Amino acid sequence: MDQRTAVRNLAAVRLAVGVGAWVAPRLAGKLFGLDARANPQSPYLARLFGARDVALAWGALSSEGESQRRWLLAGLACDLADTAAGVAAGRRGYLPKVASTLVSATALSAVGLGAAALREG
Repeated sequence: MDQRTAVRNLAAVRLAVGVGAWVAPRLAGKLFGLDARANPQSPYLARLFGARDVALAWGALSSEGESQRRWLLAGLACDLADTAAGVAAGRRGYLPKVASTLVSATALSAVGLGAAALREG
């Protein structure tokens, strides 16, 4: 996969997840196995996450060269932190195993796409 394709694929995933989390935070959470009813603050947190993902997508798509590399590195750092948070949440029991797996796997796929975009650049 060339860099342009990797960046576009990563941005598409970020935009889909980010817009979904902003527009329909309870549904987005449910798709990841989260229970918004048990945590009424979760839509707020989902929208924070969604805004971050949209910003990271926009930054990567609207930049080139070293600036784009910095956007991709920032996204990679966020995705690694999200992966670690998902694993920790499953291990500590404050996310069910299925939800932990879903959020961690999604973040890890973004790590892979981000690494591919950086490797090609």
